[in-house]
Amino acid sequence: MPSASCDTLVDDIEDIVSQQDSKPQDRHFARKHIVPKVRRRNTQQNLQEEESPPSDSTIPGIQKIWIRTWGCSHNNSDGEYMAGQLAAYGYKITENASDADLWLLNSCTVKNPAEDHFRNSIKKAQEENKKIVLAGCVPQAQPRQDYLKGLSIIGVQQIDRVVEVVEETIKGHSVRLLGQKKDNGKRLGGAPLDLPKIRKNPLIEIISINTGCLNACTYCKTKHARGNLASYPIDELVDRAKQSFQEGVCEIWLTSEDTGAYGRDIGTDLPALLWKLVEVIPEGAMLRLGMTNPPYILEHLEEMAKILNHPRVYAFLHIPVQSASDAVLMDMKREYCVADFKRVVDFLREKVPGITIATDIICGFPGETDQDFQETVKLVEEYRFPSLFINQFYPRPGTPAAKMKQVPAQVKKQRTKDLSRVFHSYSPYDHKIGERQQVLVTEESFDSKFYVAHNRFYEQVLVPKNPTFMGKMVEVDIYESGKHFMKGQPVSDAKVYTPSISKPLAKGEVSGLTEEFRNRLGKPQSATSHTAAATRRDPASPGAGPPWRRPHRGCALVLSIGLALFALLFAFSVKVYN
Repeated sequence: MPSASCDTLVDDIEDIVSQQDSKPQDRHFARKHIVPKVRRRNTQQNLQEEESPPSDSTIPGIQKIWIRTWGCSHNNSDGEYMAGQLAAYGYKITENASDADLWLLNSCTVKNPAEDHFRNSIKKAQEENKKIVLAGCVPQAQPRQDYLKGLSIIGVQQIDRVVEVVEETIKGHSVRLLGQKKDNGKRLGGAPLDLPKIRKNPLIEIISINTGCLNACTYCKTKHARGNLASYPIDELVDRAKQSFQEGVCEIWLTSEDTGAYGRDIGTDLPALLWKLVEVIPEGAMLRLGMTNPPYILEHLEEMAKILNHPRVYAFLHIPVQSASDAVLMDMKREYCVADFKRVVDFLREKVPGITIATDIICGFPGETDQDFQETVKLVEEYRFPSLFINQFYPRPGTPAAKMKQVPAQVKKQRTKDLSRVFHSYSPYDHKIGERQQVLVTEESFDSKFYVAHNRFYEQVLVPKNPTFMGKMVEVDIYESGKHFMKGQPVSDAKVYTPSISKPLAKGEVSGLTEEFRNRLGKPQSATSHTAAATRRDPASPGAGPPWRRPHRGCALVLSIGLALFALLFAFSVKVYN
């Protein structure tokens, strides 16, 4: 390109203008004859384009997300809440991992195998170039592990902000939210209970009544993640239960790291909560109480027996003993002795006839001798627990037990096998053949051949796959039993109870989409939505969701019309002025 000549001196910038160029006064005169033309938008086309962005778009809110959860029912509830919020904001929750744009991996830190599965899933996601968000107890307890570097993390008490974390991750950023929920310096139970949720089973609501615990067990890694006890207020829990029943739920599970310790941090206790909850349970629906450690149930035995005898509460309690050796329990820092455990079990079996007591046992804890193990075997032989969770000890990094002298791996494996053999030597349900029982049907069996129901004692009863039974309470005659189940034939003239006050949500449908929440999204309320009965929150309040809002689809049209009117007024004023 030839360069301009600089030989001639330019006295003024106006000298650059040639004779052919229009003068300023000419341009001003021409402006009087210009009439702005309103540009009409094809609103429908724009809306369609908004609905269908390019396939390679990185606009958050349109991607497919696969969620995988390991571990306890508390973790499963967290996963359901995260799925609900993401779906409410437009993300598609998929069950096909390969189709997903982002993997949300919700981890468990109780045992090594669970963390191994979690680590392997991260590696697979990276190999498949998936976006990754990590949740659950593993990254919360040890966020600086090498295999977590550079990855987004959502803390166990920050699940109400999962949309923000996913959004930033999709944009290519790494976000970590690991803080605690506090009110005036006091630790809260966690994220609000009235968040949107997608229940894995639309008939079952899992309610976390508190997080953390009061213990300091030497083998426990979960304590590092969930922390000390923090309970939800009774009224919030009751509101959540009411909302669940209004959405077709017929079975509620109360869960936490230790339900027996509930309320000690807020001046109440577990029986007080349970008596309030049973007031709102409709006929035919049931409540299942989660795990409680022996120390915190001892002082409430009389009240607990009365509650477990209530017709709408399963006569079931999960009380981990872990070992029948006082020496081992002391090393575990379990804060009770074997006599305490036996007192709880004996009292409840006497006052609540037929009650199911489930328990846990750890085989091969550091320092466990053969004599210690034999004491545990004798306990199982004496009580013949119908539900027994046998776990080989795994040293978890950062726990005191990991620094203790370990029992040889082969000995741990052998003890686990020996105790399992004792457990399988008896049949807990043979004596129930011929009984007539009332059962609540809630799900399908793994082999898809039966529906799964539970009787008054939360014992599993398989019934024929009659679609009219699902979500209902029916009478059956027990005709067969196995180690973990019974089979029942429905009584032909029996009354079928429909527990809930409304039709259950469809599988995958979002629960708890309040009108307020929909307004924040800029979406009209659909005919299939279910408005939450829980207490509404101010959209600007902490935990109410991301700080950004999606504009209402009508905003673009209103804005364009406003600009057009402004242009007309401006043109008119110029003409009048001149």
